[in-house]
Amino acid sequence: MASVLNVKESKASERTIVVAGLPIGLNDRLLTTLVKIHFEDTDNGGGIVEDVTYPTRTKGAAYVTFKEKTVAENVVRKKKHCLADMVGYAQLTVSHFSEKVFSSVMAVLDLSIFRSQIRLESLVMDLKSEIPTLCLSPLDANGRISVQGTFLAIEKLKEFLLLKASFLLEKNRSRQSPRGSTRRSSHSLKPPRSLTPETTKKGESLVLDTDTFLYLKKKREVYESTLRKFHVLCQETVDGEVTTLCIKNAQGGSQPNNEKQVKEFIEKYSHALHFELRKETFILEGKEDKEKKNIKLACEQLSSSYPQVLVNFYKTHIDVIGPPSDTYLFKKDVMEFIRQKVR
Repeated sequence: MASVLNVKESKASERTIVVAGLPIGLNDRLLTTLVKIHFEDTDNGGGIVEDVTYPTRTKGAAYVTFKEKTVAENVVRKKKHCLADMVGYAQLTVSHFSEKVFSSVMAVLDLSIFRSQIRLESLVMDLKSEIPTLCLSPLDANGRISVQGTFLAIEKLKEFLLLKASFLLEKNRSRQSPRGSTRRSSHSLKPPRSLTPETTKKGESLVLDTDTFLYLKKKREVYESTLRKFHVLCQETVDGEVTTLCIKNAQGGSQPNNEKQVKEFIEKYSHALHFELRKETFILEGKEDKEKKNIKLACEQLSSSYPQVLVNFYKTHIDVIGPPSDTYLFKKDVMEFIRQKVR
């Protein structure tokens, strides 16, 4: 079976891209041909393709090696790629190949903590339905299961399990306190098509991935404009990787349905946005003060040149979030800036 090693051995990583989101179940030769045709089309920023590696160890992913490095950069810079020929419509995610990036991630999950709340077999069925690109081993007697998939698939898995755990916790609390809590409203923790949202008289609640929410709020005007349009207020509680939104009408006479409409819109928009973004992290912890200063300075000076990139500064690290091509080029420019400072 073809693997990432084929690409590494060719010593052409700078001319190679990773293509994810390919439809599963089609003839391998047919899909390889369609991918090559797509990326040789100059309308797609493409050029001469030397090789297409497919299938790979990652479901729905291929490696495309171009004759020229500039073509690979042009293809990644182009925002949208889709196959719309014999395979219907397939939205593709394209990124630079890097030997330092895991194209396939393996993990062992201990689902036993859910045993008292839900049948583990049902939970596994939900996982397969929500994230079909994941490879799942049989569930063992102790509630452990092995998973393998792309980094994006593992990110989605993490989000799904966090939301499921929070939903079950809130459900358990509501059973223990029939009158409900006076401090918080129940959370709507529905990954698409899996959990039914709950509502309260105090408004609508929604749990999101923090990185996705911060990008939505700071880089997309649609968030604030939607709140104004429907005359609602949004209380935002950031707790590490998870952010909880409590959406309430700003005016007593506002339509109660406004809260639900805003919640559903933000939920769908942020879910789609989550899979359009890529995060790069610069670690500051353990570095010398001069190196930390150079990294911060580079990020501050370059941020104005990348309006689609969100830079979040923390004490121990700096997160860079944005479209894959922009974050890649931003990181590349930061590293070049630091090298020039060192000279």
